[in-house]
Amino acid sequence: MVAFTAIKLLAWLVLAGWVLMWAMRPTYTYKKVWQPKLQSETNSTYFGPQGTNILIYTFPIVFISVLGCVYLHFKDKRATQSSSVDKSGLAFWRRPALWKGPLGIVSWTQLCFFLMFVALLVWSFAVYLKINFTEIDNGTSMYANMSRGTSGYVGAFCCAFLFFPVTRGSSVLPLFGLSPEASIKYHVWLGHITLLLFALHSFGFVIYWAITDQAWQLLKWQKVYVSNMAGEISMVFGLILWATTFQRVRRHKFELFFYTHQLYALFMFFFLLHVGISYFCLILPGVYLFMLDRYLRFLQSQSEVRLVSARHLPNETVELNFSKNPGLNYGMMSTAFIKVPSISKLQWHPFTVSSNNNMEPDTFSVVVMKQGTWTQKLSQTLSSPSLERLEVALEGPYGHISTDFLRYESLVMVSGGSGITPFISVIRELLFRSATKEGPGTPTRVRLVCAFKTSADLTMLDLLLPFSSARNEVDLSRLNLKIEAFVTRETDPNAGNLKKNGIQTLWLKPLPTDVPVTAVLGENSWLCLGAIISASFVSFLLLLGILNRYYIYPIDKNTDKYYSTTAKAVLQLLFICVCIAGFASAAFYWVRRGLTTAAKRVQITDSATPTSSPASWFYGADRELESHPHQALFQAAKVQYGARPELKKMLLELDDVETGVLVSGPSGMRREVAKICSSGLAQNLHFESVSFTWCQKNATQAPQWRRAAPHPSALSFSLSSPTPGRPSSSLLCVSSGAGGGTLCMRVAAGSDVSWSLLPG
Repeated sequence: MVAFTAIKLLAWLVLAGWVLMWAMRPTYTYKKVWQPKLQSETNSTYFGPQGTNILIYTFPIVFISVLGCVYLHFKDKRATQSSSVDKSGLAFWRRPALWKGPLGIVSWTQLCFFLMFVALLVWSFAVYLKINFTEIDNGTSMYANMSRGTSGYVGAFCCAFLFFPVTRGSSVLPLFGLSPEASIKYHVWLGHITLLLFALHSFGFVIYWAITDQAWQLLKWQKVYVSNMAGEISMVFGLILWATTFQRVRRHKFELFFYTHQLYALFMFFFLLHVGISYFCLILPGVYLFMLDRYLRFLQSQSEVRLVSARHLPNETVELNFSKNPGLNYGMMSTAFIKVPSISKLQWHPFTVSSNNNMEPDTFSVVVMKQGTWTQKLSQTLSSPSLERLEVALEGPYGHISTDFLRYESLVMVSGGSGITPFISVIRELLFRSATKEGPGTPTRVRLVCAFKTSADLTMLDLLLPFSSARNEVDLSRLNLKIEAFVTRETDPNAGNLKKNGIQTLWLKPLPTDVPVTAVLGENSWLCLGAIISASFVSFLLLLGILNRYYIYPIDKNTDKYYSTTAKAVLQLLFICVCIAGFASAAFYWVRRGLTTAAKRVQITDSATPTSSPASWFYGADRELESHPHQALFQAAKVQYGARPELKKMLLELDDVETGVLVSGPSGMRREVAKICSSGLAQNLHFESVSFTWCQKNATQAPQWRRAAPHPSALSFSLSSPTPGRPSSSLLCVSSGAGGGTLCMRVAAGSDVSWSLLPG
């Protein structure tokens, strides 16, 4: 424990020093006192003027990332040790401070960091603004000074943080209590701010050149210093990328968003050519770690994983079951990214992992709900009776590091629709711990509150039990589990029987070349990642030193006046790519070769297998319960039709037992639960901020009714489905007023409905 504290303290001190240098960079003190002294001590024949930026802005974050790898490795080894509820004042800082607004649900700790970042941003902007106004010689030079000194420099500061949230295998964010999937919202806002500032930077120069008759500057690609044309090309790619990142485009035209977002590589490449490698070192740490993570994901995705079976639920949900290497360890509520080349050779989609690492050592499962074009095509492919094999590539899994919610005496999980999928693995983990008495302890009371649209969605609860031999070994009596399910759009318990087809299982025959799901860097992945970061970065510095000392220095003499800035940037980018690819590939294939023997033990089932499993126990009271676990689960569940959960009443009625509250579902439900837990009405409720942004970005929206005709004696409506290619329907009710009746009917999307209101 002391070592953990020491590592985190050291990381915080280094981070504070790094941020301090960013805060001091726009000041005269830095430019006139600190920078000359630092350059005089780091301006060697091996690194040149670039050495200062490497030392101050690049090395600290690389050092923190290596510290994070060591910290996470030993933390995973100690994950089974006990923990207790934090009843000190620190618990307050984990409570939600905001539950509405563009940032979503934000704890007091996150809010403080966000405000400090905004304060640093405003500080930098104000200082640059003051300095630039003092340097203005005439009215026309104001555009150049403002664009270069304010928008450009402050935009680079935002860009320095931009890639940390999207580094899925990051060791930096978990070290400070964050996770990539929970930080995606910060990447979104950093991206908007960065591109806005860079756009102002570019347009400011364009205006300045236009009013000073220097339009020829637009086509200038000078040999040394800044290349104007490279910056313009970078900005064009940035604007195209930016235009498709807004929520309306991202939700309704996801493929357009996905493909244009890949332009980030060209945007950053030409930005590098624009500013040069020395200045690029300011933002290099985030880019460097992202490049390494992206290359490791590429290596993992080259092998096709072994898909054994697919379970079809009546609500068009599919559970994909893969073979897993026993050495793969992953946490609860993990996610995996999947690509099916027969549907799209480029698209990757995130899905929740439903299997449990302890209960199912040889099985890895993900849940796919039919909620868009891609998932619809996948469902159609798996429904083909002639299908024997499906090619699937997989990246991940990526899991939550913290399991602090297990330390509470009571646990409440609130879900809406597909939001139940992250809790499947939690329930399975609790079943395992209650049976084996392992881990930091199991909550004595577990309550699952779930809301569904139709009774067909109730079959999602069947996934709480593993689809393997472990199912028959589950003893639910050891876990005090209560399930409260609400069907919001049906009032008749037997309505779902009209559509009931039962749960069907499709057994596939993978090829011998298909590999089981395996961690990208093996069992000791964090230590291996730390070694790759260290070795690749040191190798880059060695190659850089050799290049500068024996090739560039004889030409340039550390003046940056003779050797091409573009050539220097391209050479160093090549060195970075070679170092990352070389060490990452060597580690990846060395680990994979060691796992070959274990992989051979995973056998492919070619024997006759049943093509369907018994129907869900929720659908018919006359259904015979085939196992004790199903019977116990049936007794633990209470289903209510035509009602929504009264969350405030349910949560505030809990007794004084310390209760952890997890929520996954629509944004309105998450905000409501966060508001209740932070209201102070119940001090025993501890909201655990768990984000599933990766899995919810393509969620469908509710159908929207619009009035089509304003005629006073007629009411006309048409139903539109906000998700293209996804048929939907809604229940439309019209009342004739006080004392009158109400007419209700269910109408499919795209239909027009009219009523004529007749006197009497």
